[in-house]
Amino acid sequence: MSTFTKHTRLRATGSRYIGPQHGEAAGDLRVDSSRSQSSGLWLILLRRYIAFIAGANLLWEIAQLPLYSIWSKGTVGEIAFAIAHCTAGDILIAGASLFGALLLVGSGRWPLERYGAVACLAFAGGLSFTIFSEWLNTGIRGNWAYTEVMPTLPLIGAGVSPFAQWIVIPLAAFWWARRPLGSAKQPKETDA
Repeated sequence: MSTFTKHTRLRATGSRYIGPQHGEAAGDLRVDSSRSQSSGLWLILLRRYIAFIAGANLLWEIAQLPLYSIWSKGTVGEIAFAIAHCTAGDILIAGASLFGALLLVGSGRWPLERYGAVACLAFAGGLSFTIFSEWLNTGIRGNWAYTEVMPTLPLIGAGVSPFAQWIVIPLAAFWWARRPLGSAKQPKETDA
Protein backbone atom coordinates (compact mmCIF):
# COMPACT_ATOMS: atom_id res chain seq x y z
CA MET A 1 0.00 0.00 0.00
CA SER A 2 1.43 3.39 -0.92
CA THR A 3 2.02 6.18 1.58
CA PHE A 4 -0.56 8.28 -0.26
CA THR A 5 -3.19 5.55 0.16
CA LYS A 6 -2.41 5.18 3.88
CA HIS A 7 -2.74 8.92 4.54
CA THR A 8 -5.90 9.18 2.43
CA ARG A 9 -7.54 6.38 4.40
CA LEU A 10 -6.47 7.96 7.67
CA ARG A 11 -7.90 11.36 6.72
CA ALA A 12 -11.20 9.77 5.76
CA THR A 13 -11.53 7.98 9.11
CA GLY A 14 -10.21 10.80 11.26
CA SER A 15 -7.45 8.61 12.69
CA ARG A 16 -3.80 9.51 13.02
CA TYR A 17 -0.82 7.58 11.68
CA ILE A 18 1.96 7.47 14.25
CA GLY A 19 4.44 5.28 12.39
CA PRO A 20 6.00 1.94 13.17
CA GLN A 21 6.74 1.06 16.77
CA HIS A 22 9.65 -0.98 18.14
CA GLY A 23 9.74 -4.36 16.36
CA GLU A 24 7.33 -3.38 13.56
CA ALA A 25 8.26 -3.18 9.91
CA ALA A 26 8.41 0.28 8.38
CA GLY A 27 5.37 -0.48 6.20
CA ASP A 28 3.10 -1.50 9.11
CA LEU A 29 0.19 0.83 9.69
CA ARG A 30 -0.48 1.74 13.31
CA VAL A 31 -3.12 4.24 14.39
CA ASP A 32 -3.32 5.98 17.75
CA SER A 33 -7.08 6.06 18.26
CA SER A 34 -6.81 7.38 21.83
CA ARG A 35 -5.38 10.67 20.54
CA SER A 36 -7.78 11.03 17.63
CA GLN A 37 -10.61 12.06 19.94
CA SER A 38 -8.78 15.17 21.20
CA SER A 39 -6.62 15.97 18.16
CA GLY A 40 -8.88 18.67 16.71
CA LEU A 41 -10.64 19.80 19.86
CA TRP A 42 -7.77 21.98 21.07
CA LEU A 43 -7.92 24.03 17.88
CA ILE A 44 -11.69 24.49 18.09
CA LEU A 45 -11.35 25.54 21.72
CA LEU A 46 -8.46 27.90 21.00
CA ARG A 47 -10.36 29.62 18.18
CA ARG A 48 -13.49 30.01 20.29
CA TYR A 49 -11.48 31.31 23.26
CA ILE A 50 -9.57 33.92 21.24
CA ALA A 51 -12.73 35.01 19.35
CA PHE A 52 -14.56 35.52 22.64
CA ILE A 53 -11.58 37.31 24.19
CA ALA A 54 -11.32 39.66 21.19
CA GLY A 55 -14.99 40.57 21.00
CA ALA A 56 -15.62 40.90 24.72
CA ASN A 57 -12.47 42.95 25.33
CA LEU A 58 -13.30 45.28 22.45
CA LEU A 59 -16.72 45.96 24.00
CA TRP A 60 -15.25 46.33 27.50
CA GLU A 61 -12.54 48.74 26.31
CA ILE A 62 -15.17 50.94 24.65
CA ALA A 63 -17.44 50.83 27.70
CA GLN A 64 -14.71 51.71 30.21
CA LEU A 65 -13.20 54.55 28.16
CA PRO A 66 -14.98 57.30 30.16
CA LEU A 67 -13.02 56.07 33.20
CA TYR A 68 -9.74 57.12 31.52
CA SER A 69 -8.56 60.68 30.93
CA ILE A 70 -8.16 60.10 27.19
CA TRP A 71 -11.97 60.15 26.92
CA SER A 72 -12.09 63.89 27.62
CA LYS A 73 -8.60 64.94 26.53
CA GLY A 74 -7.94 62.80 23.44
CA THR A 75 -8.87 63.33 19.81
CA VAL A 76 -11.15 60.92 17.99
CA GLY A 77 -8.08 59.38 16.35
CA GLU A 78 -6.29 58.96 19.69
CA ILE A 79 -9.37 57.36 21.22
CA ALA A 80 -9.77 54.97 18.27
CA PHE A 81 -6.09 54.06 18.48
CA ALA A 82 -6.36 53.49 22.24
CA ILE A 83 -9.32 51.14 21.75
CA ALA A 84 -7.52 49.15 19.04
CA HIS A 85 -4.21 49.14 20.94
CA CYS A 86 -5.73 48.06 24.23
CA THR A 87 -7.90 45.36 22.62
CA ALA A 88 -4.87 43.97 20.77
CA GLY A 89 -2.94 44.01 24.05
CA ASP A 90 -5.76 42.13 25.78
CA ILE A 91 -5.70 39.47 23.05
CA LEU A 92 -1.92 39.13 23.39
CA ILE A 93 -2.11 38.90 27.19
CA ALA A 94 -4.82 36.24 27.03
CA GLY A 95 -3.00 34.28 24.32
CA ALA A 96 0.35 34.42 26.10
CA SER A 97 -1.24 33.43 29.41
CA LEU A 98 -2.95 30.45 27.80
CA PHE A 99 0.22 29.43 25.96
CA GLY A 100 2.28 29.64 29.16
CA ALA A 101 -0.31 27.66 31.10
CA LEU A 102 -0.37 24.96 28.41
CA LEU A 103 3.42 24.69 28.55
CA LEU A 104 3.49 24.49 32.34
CA VAL A 105 0.50 22.31 33.23
CA GLY A 106 -1.14 21.16 29.98
CA SER A 107 -1.18 17.61 28.70
CA GLY A 108 -1.07 16.06 25.24
CA ARG A 109 -4.80 15.33 25.52
CA TRP A 110 -5.75 18.89 26.41
CA PRO A 111 -8.54 20.06 26.53
CA LEU A 112 -9.97 16.66 27.49
CA GLU A 113 -7.49 16.46 30.34
CA ARG A 114 -6.14 19.21 32.64
CA TYR A 115 -8.57 21.80 31.28
CA GLY A 116 -9.24 23.27 34.73
CA ALA A 117 -5.56 23.50 35.65
CA VAL A 118 -4.72 25.25 32.39
CA ALA A 119 -7.69 27.62 32.70
CA CYS A 120 -6.82 28.51 36.32
CA LEU A 121 -3.17 29.22 35.55
CA ALA A 122 -4.01 31.23 32.41
CA PHE A 123 -6.60 33.20 34.39
CA ALA A 124 -4.12 33.93 37.19
CA GLY A 125 -1.40 34.91 34.71
CA GLY A 126 -3.64 37.31 32.79
CA LEU A 127 -5.03 38.93 35.93
CA SER A 128 -1.59 39.28 37.50
CA PHE A 129 -0.09 40.85 34.39
CA THR A 130 -3.01 43.27 34.08
CA ILE A 131 -2.70 44.45 37.68
CA PHE A 132 1.06 44.93 37.20
CA SER A 133 0.57 46.74 33.88
CA GLU A 134 -2.08 49.10 35.26
CA TRP A 135 0.13 49.92 38.25
CA LEU A 136 3.19 50.43 36.05
CA ASN A 137 1.46 52.54 33.38
CA THR A 138 -0.61 54.74 35.69
CA GLY A 139 1.62 54.99 38.74
CA ILE A 140 5.18 54.79 37.45
CA ARG A 141 5.34 55.63 33.74
CA GLY A 142 2.25 57.82 33.47
CA ASN A 143 1.32 56.38 30.05
CA TRP A 144 -2.36 56.73 30.89
CA ALA A 145 -4.44 58.13 33.70
CA TYR A 146 -7.78 57.43 35.33
CA THR A 147 -10.52 59.99 35.82
CA GLU A 148 -11.78 60.70 39.31
CA VAL A 149 -14.72 58.33 38.77
CA MET A 150 -12.49 55.23 38.35
CA PRO A 151 -12.44 53.28 41.61
CA THR A 152 -8.99 51.88 42.40
CA LEU A 153 -7.71 48.91 44.34
CA PRO A 154 -6.17 49.72 47.71
CA LEU A 155 -2.38 49.69 48.03
CA ILE A 156 -1.53 49.28 44.32
CA GLY A 157 -3.90 51.84 42.80
CA ALA A 158 -4.88 49.73 39.78
CA GLY A 159 -8.33 50.47 38.40
CA VAL A 160 -11.24 48.29 39.45
CA SER A 161 -12.62 48.21 35.89
CA PRO A 162 -9.59 46.52 34.29
CA PHE A 163 -9.36 44.25 37.34
CA ALA A 164 -13.00 43.20 36.86
CA GLN A 165 -12.40 42.90 33.11
CA TRP A 166 -9.72 40.28 33.70
CA ILE A 167 -11.96 38.32 36.04
CA VAL A 168 -15.19 38.35 34.02
CA ILE A 169 -13.94 37.98 30.44
CA PRO A 170 -11.40 35.14 30.79
CA LEU A 171 -13.76 33.08 32.97
CA ALA A 172 -16.60 33.58 30.49
CA ALA A 173 -14.25 32.83 27.58
CA PHE A 174 -13.08 29.54 29.09
CA TRP A 175 -16.68 28.57 29.81
CA TRP A 176 -17.86 29.48 26.31
CA ALA A 177 -14.89 27.89 24.55
CA ARG A 178 -15.49 24.56 26.28
CA ARG A 179 -19.21 24.34 25.55
CA PRO A 180 -18.86 22.20 22.37
CA LEU A 181 -16.56 19.81 24.20
CA GLY A 182 -19.22 18.59 26.64
CA SER A 183 -20.52 15.87 24.34
CA ALA A 184 -17.01 14.75 23.38
CA LYS A 185 -16.14 13.87 26.98
CA GLN A 186 -19.28 11.93 27.75
CA PRO A 187 -20.03 8.54 26.21
CA LYS A 188 -23.06 8.41 23.94
CA GLU A 189 -26.22 7.13 25.53
CA THR A 190 -27.67 3.95 24.10
CA ASP A 191 -31.32 3.04 23.68
CA ALA A 192 -31.44 -0.02 25.90
